[in-house]
Amino acid sequence: MGRAKSVPTAQVIRQRLEINGIVQGVGFRPFVFNLAQKYRLGGFVINTSQGVVIEAEGQPQAVDAFIRDLQSKKPPLAEIISLHSQKIEIKNETRFEILASIDTADNQTLISPDIAVCEDCLRELRDANDRRYQYPFINCTNCGPRFTIIRRVPYDRPNTTMSVFQMCPDCQKEYDDPTNRRFHAQPNACPLCGPHVWLERMEDGQAMAEKSSAIEATARLLQEGKIVAIKGLGGFHLAVDATNEEAVQRLRQRKNREQKPLALMAPDLKTARQLVQLTDAEQDLLTSPQRPIVLLKKKEAIPVAPSVAPNNQRLGIMLPYTPLHYLLFDQLSVQLPENKPAVLVMTSANRSEEPIVIDNDEARQRLSDIADYLLLHNRDILIRADDSVVARFNGQTTFFRRSRGYVPRPVFLSTKIKESVLGVGGELKNTICLTKGNRAFLSQHIGDLENLLANQFFEATIEHFKDILQTSPELIVRDMHPGYFSTQWAVNQKEVPVIEVQHHHAHMAACMAEWQIDEPVIGVILDGTGYGYDGTVWGGEIFIGDFIHLERMACFKPLRIPGGEIAIKQPWRMALSYLLEALHGELPLLPFLKHKPIRLIQQQLAKQLNCPLTSSCGRLFDGASVISGGRNEVYYEAQAAIEFTQAVKNLNVAPLQFAIDLPYIPFEPIIRALVELALNGASYAEMAARFHLTMAHLLKAVVLKIVEKTNIKKIVLSGGVFQNEVLLHLLVKFLKQQELKVFTHRQVPPNDGGIALGQCAIGLRLLESGRDTVRFVDHVHS
Repeated sequence: MGRAKSVPTAQVIRQRLEINGIVQGVGFRPFVFNLAQKYRLGGFVINTSQGVVIEAEGQPQAVDAFIRDLQSKKPPLAEIISLHSQKIEIKNETRFEILASIDTADNQTLISPDIAVCEDCLRELRDANDRRYQYPFINCTNCGPRFTIIRRVPYDRPNTTMSVFQMCPDCQKEYDDPTNRRFHAQPNACPLCGPHVWLERMEDGQAMAEKSSAIEATARLLQEGKIVAIKGLGGFHLAVDATNEEAVQRLRQRKNREQKPLALMAPDLKTARQLVQLTDAEQDLLTSPQRPIVLLKKKEAIPVAPSVAPNNQRLGIMLPYTPLHYLLFDQLSVQLPENKPAVLVMTSANRSEEPIVIDNDEARQRLSDIADYLLLHNRDILIRADDSVVARFNGQTTFFRRSRGYVPRPVFLSTKIKESVLGVGGELKNTICLTKGNRAFLSQHIGDLENLLANQFFEATIEHFKDILQTSPELIVRDMHPGYFSTQWAVNQKEVPVIEVQHHHAHMAACMAEWQIDEPVIGVILDGTGYGYDGTVWGGEIFIGDFIHLERMACFKPLRIPGGEIAIKQPWRMALSYLLEALHGELPLLPFLKHKPIRLIQQQLAKQLNCPLTSSCGRLFDGASVISGGRNEVYYEAQAAIEFTQAVKNLNVAPLQFAIDLPYIPFEPIIRALVELALNGASYAEMAARFHLTMAHLLKAVVLKIVEKTNIKKIVLSGGVFQNEVLLHLLVKFLKQQELKVFTHRQVPPNDGGIALGQCAIGLRLLESGRDTVRFVDHVHS
């Protein structure tokens, strides 16, 4: 390929480099080749299942500079995790080559996530003189699909869904040229040889247009208020004009999604700024190659349909990330009136709680009574990957859903054990996690395992991760809840040992694993539901421990949930239960109690009929919200608590009275104080502020008592309640003021989307210690 001038043997050395990380499918080999040319080196670079291997021969100072530049000037998507170098015997080579990939049994390579289209490709997409002008599948080694099209490693074209498209001579020439930006870009294609788009009418399957005409027609249909299912990178979106209230309402009705906020796609930052407030950090997230949905604070009087995010002060916004998205917005900008913003609802194409649609035939079937039209293409999506959802809380990025753009990037663990462990997660917001060496691969968002399609997706994801990582688990870790599908699946795996791990311990361990903490911590774990060691519903737990030892030091005082799960959707039931307990059966004249079956609930509680006990902090937030004047029923998870949090405007208020009587954390004084405020006409905003401030002071006081008792000064915060930005901010601030080290999630969600990581971390440590169970001590019941 290139020939360097020969130098005397005495002045030559040869180094062998073994590089592991995200170094395949990101332009790393052509970068290495061109760098070797620059320093006039001989040798080779090769992809293996272990990573990238380089042998470089030349003058010592040139080899040293080459190794230095490998790390400091690597391609933007490359990530070097380890680089091992050793001097080897010279071979008197002056030619540097890129060798064909080698597949070995022990795969250590990291696969790149799917990445938004890069600026170079965008420039070509809009250049009328470029051969890929307006081609919706333009990509290069710096962008495009990766994870969603790969069957197995090495990441070479035959192992992807692009294998069915034979490259034309021009594309093949680019693919073979190490100086070209598309050298070994596996999805490389052009209008002559690659995938294409077309538009179908849903009612009769008639193809209405193809290629550029299909995109132009789609833009016109969206303006007319039609619902179009658009095939994307990790699945289909349901798209509709976000400024058209009637169209958005129709989408909600058909999708069976009553009030849960819908994600928006804006064409650029300028448009996004018309809708939301943007900090520099939030702007960086919006424009990052991962292109997540970012939860941002709404501006006043925005030109977006009210039903996009009713009763919510934030909008979930993302920017375009595929060439097809950009072409669609280019058409909308041409067709729309100058004063009308081009903003689309882009929500996952599914019926509520089902997995996102990825296949053309599947779309025709499952979306037949939702979408009016289908914008399809013939590049297959091998594995689903929903859009990721993030927010900037307390000065860092908090994941609500970790999926496209971030998966399968691993979390690096401190363990040295080589056995592979599979964590199968929980029931809601399910993800799975598979480890290999010191790397934990948390899957994309799978969702709630409450229907057959989701269960099949769960099983397919496990098999896919085993394929791409080329490993099989030697231990499976499951939740303790016997009714979870993930639990039942694990129990049926007769060939592999299975252990159970308590739900909230897994939350704590996930955060510890992210930070590579090995010593004991105090864990403040707050969420809605988790099966406890005693068979009751936990959710407001204070632990001390590590991965294999756990002590329950305190919890919120347990309360009965009238009606069980129905109380989650009807939080007035929890409010009533808190009132009856705190006021000894006497009920105040609060508005929410009117026209409610109070006597029936009282009888149900007295007889303990379908009234499980819970220590859940999430349920306490629900009850407090209702007592303060919030909604009585919810249409999506945590809606009441979210609106309660967003009602907080001014924290310059006094906390409510509270008491500490460990091991229980009493709720009665707080409930009584809220009732007094409500009867005295306090506003919902004031009550919300005082409740949040009180909860932060209360939790700080509990932690300080346990610090005093144990001298443990590392505090881990986990669980879905810590998606509450107000509580998170206050509690972290209060604990740091006490000179405690506080650890919160930064790589995985604090909600149940992260517990599979914790399950794996615990499983690995149990294997290391030779134990098969966590040693648990319950000081609450002792």
